[in-house]
Amino acid sequence: MKRLVFITPNDLPHGFAIAGLEQLTVSGNEVLATVEELTNNTDVGVLILDERLLPEIDALRLKKIEQRWRGILLILPAPQPTETVGEDYLQRMIRRALGYHVRIRE
Repeated sequence: MKRLVFITPNDLPHGFAIAGLEQLTVSGNEVLATVEELTNNTDVGVLILDERLLPEIDALRLKKIEQRWRGILLILPAPQPTETVGEDYLQRMIRRALGYHVRIRE
């Protein structure tokens, strides 16, 4: 069975590992070496790379890696900050307790 490996920046140390998935956290200068090492490993079948690490890899180099490697390379979109517009803490607690959304007017 092939391995599935996530490569994320250092600011996300436990995200996928908490779910029991294999995750490597790297700094910007380690990205290319890590990708090269994993794509040369025949046990790795799927490599998922955090989008925030892409600027550290030359686009041409990444394309060559994709062409020669028999596995799947996926780019994981960078997380977007979520907005809680219109819903405060009290509303979230009521929704959670009641099971549906209640609007509170001031």
